[in-house]
Amino acid sequence: MDPETTDLPTPCTSSAAVVDRLRRSLSSCSQLIQTGVDFHKSEQSLSDLVLFLNSISDSFVREPENQDLENASFQILTEIRLFITSSSVDQQAVIDALSFELPKTAARFACVSPRCMEVAQSIVDCFTDKCSPRDMLSILCEAIGSPRDAFTVPSYFAPLLSGFPKVFVSIRRRQFEQVKAAVPVILNALKAIVLDSDDKDADLGDIFHKANCIADSMKAVCLELEGKDNEKLCALLGLFVLQITALASMGIEYRLAHSSPLVLKLSHFLQSCGLSYLGLIMGTDVEKLLGIAVGDGGDDLVGCFSDIWLGASILVIWGYKSNEVALAAGADLVALKDELQSSRIKRWHAVGMLKHVLLCLYLPLELKKDAINFLLSIMYPKLSQMPNDENEDYSTYMPTLCSALQAIQVVIMYATDVILRKNAFAAFKELLADCPTSLRFDILRALIKDGDSSSMIAVLLDCVREEVRLESSKSPPASKVSKAESEGSQGTIFWSSSALELVELVLRPPGGGPPSLPEHSDAVLQNRPNQSTNIHWLIMLPSNSVHKVHDQKYFYATCQKSDQIHFSCFSFMQVLSALNLYRFILIKESTGKSNNSGVLSRDSLVKAHSEWLLPLRTLVTRMMAEAQCDSDELALCGLNPVEVVLYRCIELVEQLL
Repeated sequence: MDPETTDLPTPCTSSAAVVDRLRRSLSSCSQLIQTGVDFHKSEQSLSDLVLFLNSISDSFVREPENQDLENASFQILTEIRLFITSSSVDQQAVIDALSFELPKTAARFACVSPRCMEVAQSIVDCFTDKCSPRDMLSILCEAIGSPRDAFTVPSYFAPLLSGFPKVFVSIRRRQFEQVKAAVPVILNALKAIVLDSDDKDADLGDIFHKANCIADSMKAVCLELEGKDNEKLCALLGLFVLQITALASMGIEYRLAHSSPLVLKLSHFLQSCGLSYLGLIMGTDVEKLLGIAVGDGGDDLVGCFSDIWLGASILVIWGYKSNEVALAAGADLVALKDELQSSRIKRWHAVGMLKHVLLCLYLPLELKKDAINFLLSIMYPKLSQMPNDENEDYSTYMPTLCSALQAIQVVIMYATDVILRKNAFAAFKELLADCPTSLRFDILRALIKDGDSSSMIAVLLDCVREEVRLESSKSPPASKVSKAESEGSQGTIFWSSSALELVELVLRPPGGGPPSLPEHSDAVLQNRPNQSTNIHWLIMLPSNSVHKVHDQKYFYATCQKSDQIHFSCFSFMQVLSALNLYRFILIKESTGKSNNSGVLSRDSLVKAHSEWLLPLRTLVTRMMAEAQCDSDELALCGLNPVEVVLYRCIELVEQLL
């Protein structure tokens, strides 16, 4: 081994000395590769060259403000480019050998400064011009798929990504298979960039410009293919665009004036891929693309498309927000909304797709606002086309509707914007009202049973009470109904008879005993001092935990954690709502002398008294004593109304017994 090439440079090494050493190392490598006499020695020479160059780039990571290192880096890249471009055809073997190492090495130097990145990109371009496109595809994939931690920044990936378009269009055989192998590596790298980068990083705009250029090259290859390969590559392009859309929305600030060029470019691909807004917002086009491009046994490929459902929804929301974007996509928003308003099933599919936007932690608040507004715009069905289908079986849609409503609940509970919370609650009620009666009850029961937010469960129980009230207002007084009519109307009193089941879910949980009040407190958002809230979304964190997300802390506080901010009074809201609902039904049935719900039967009254109310009274009495002893005013604030309504329910039941 040449001792000259093993001595690593120090920060004080002059630029001239470094460049001179690089020039001699390149010349030595070139001679050894050309002669081809000692393969091992030529490999070692190339390895020493890479070690030497990497030591320089590592030095910059340790000393990013060192201007001498920046100058040295620029001169190193310039010397490499000069060597490659001045090589003759007789030295193709040298270029091929260097291509396996120098693109990645040049990308490391691109992190030094903008001018270094420009030269690094020209080096990658030189290799893509001079080397086999199939070899360069493997080299680029390896380079972006295995960066060192210190170099996982946009400026490292940018020169490498710029090489893919030229490589894609240069491949002449098995184009679909080659592109298909590269797409997961590209998308995984882009996702890592987005999730690891600062939201304000301006380099992300350049990164997604290069991603768009990759999509352009895929489209160009599609035009050259025919038959099945054309169909499969067009489908792969569609999936690529959907994933890029989702990642760009996470990484680039959501201001239409800023993101419009990228939005327009991505929207132009929809018609080329046979995609429509209706197919995207219903998810059918996404399923179609997956079936064509991936087929069976494509789990590895599916993994890189984890956000395509989100991207499909966002593309439609962008079009909803801007007529120019919708025009670029070849879409008619008026016709789209008419279609969704005219079909309950299509509307439900759309709502199921929008949940991906509402649940994504990394999307900006403005995009979620637009998603809720779009949801509201399609939730006003045309009355003339409303189906009379109360007896239809819609149970297969229950998982979709439940998950969508849970997503809206997250917005209601955790959004910091008051108008957004208000609109989200309006959308929640509209979606519930869009469901037939029996399905609506099943959904409410599932949300109450699976919910872990006391205040949200209280809201759901209030929705049930409103259903009972509306049902009662439509029924004639018992004094004006004959016995035969009364018996015939038993089946139509749905909510009054079903609501007791929901009351029991809260007052006597499936596990037995009274509700465990302190364990069901709600989330409280606490900002750091002198900081505004920049992140607005949190999904189901464990109790008593502190999580740091984008410089914010989210607390799940309980009665026991008196040293933290807590709203323990919210722990009792679901119990209070359940008691109020039970009391409302008792009073309604007893004053109307109807007992349609069965709440006035002796068995029902005895069960409520012994299994719901008395155990709860014991628990509340004990907790009131503990709160008074500890001078816990918040706990007393939450327990007082529960105690009042509880004793009123006990009095009513004992009177009726």
